[in-house]
Amino acid sequence: MVTMHRDAVLRPAELIRAAGVARRYYLDGASKVDIAEEFGISRFKVARVLEDARAAGLVRIDIAVPAQIDAELSDALRVRYGLTDAIVVATPEGHEESVRQSVGRIAADYLTEIITEDDVIGLACSRTLQETVFALTTLPRITVVQLTGVHPGGVKENSVELVRRVASIARGPAFPIYAPLVLSDAASARGLRTQPQVADAMRRYRDLTKAIVAIGSWDPPESLVRDSLTKAEATALRKRGVRAETCARLLDDDGIPVTDLDDRVIAIGAEQLRKVPEVIAVACGTRKARAIHSVLTAGFVTALVTDTDVARVLLTSET
Repeated sequence: MVTMHRDAVLRPAELIRAAGVARRYYLDGASKVDIAEEFGISRFKVARVLEDARAAGLVRIDIAVPAQIDAELSDALRVRYGLTDAIVVATPEGHEESVRQSVGRIAADYLTEIITEDDVIGLACSRTLQETVFALTTLPRITVVQLTGVHPGGVKENSVELVRRVASIARGPAFPIYAPLVLSDAASARGLRTQPQVADAMRRYRDLTKAIVAIGSWDPPESLVRDSLTKAEATALRKRGVRAETCARLLDDDGIPVTDLDDRVIAIGAEQLRKVPEVIAVACGTRKARAIHSVLTAGFVTALVTDTDVARVLLTSET
């Protein structure tokens, strides 16, 4: 937004000319060449007058970002972690569900902005991603591939239903995975991966252009993978240093993979995920802040959508 002020410290004739030049350039959209002809001065003089007008306070330019996005925190977070994009949603104090809904709506807008008809999309599952999918209204025709097996609870719609919903919005093919997220042993998981429907979906991982992922926390616990394990299994993995997860791949505080569970999960592999050109994480809530740091440090993610409280924790943390 451009605001014109009348109390600039300029002499009367200078004030009148500067106001006229600035109005024609900033408000009317006239070119410097046209303004030069109109005022009988060179285009270089036009540029100088515009500089003088701004320096004197005659013109003030405001960058008006919608109130629901914190542009300053977004840019700071992008720089801190070397991301392509970081979008920090300015969420009012309230229930966790309202924060997830706000983040989900902005994430849906972002996905609508960046997804093109050439994309093959991978989709994970979480409560925040569920809100993201619920907020989607339109997408170009794309292929949608499920990134993780099905967790038995914790969300209103499981990963199969989310993939089908997005594919329906996009009027494109869906490749769901009708298999559990975590199996009791490696042999069972290996057998499921050879099933035609599961194998067909997982073959699509090599074609992914964008992956939309969630982030789970192990301490404090807010994790679909952890919820799928026995208490003894979860305790043993936590002792191994597990702090976070994304797409059922476990990480420690420093973003280093902990691979103990890899052969028991039905999900995209860590190295496969690294090869996806764009990986967008959607996660919120300060309980997940350390886990989000771990995943960002691991280098899987190219873009993040989160809330202001998480952003402040990440930017002030010494880790």
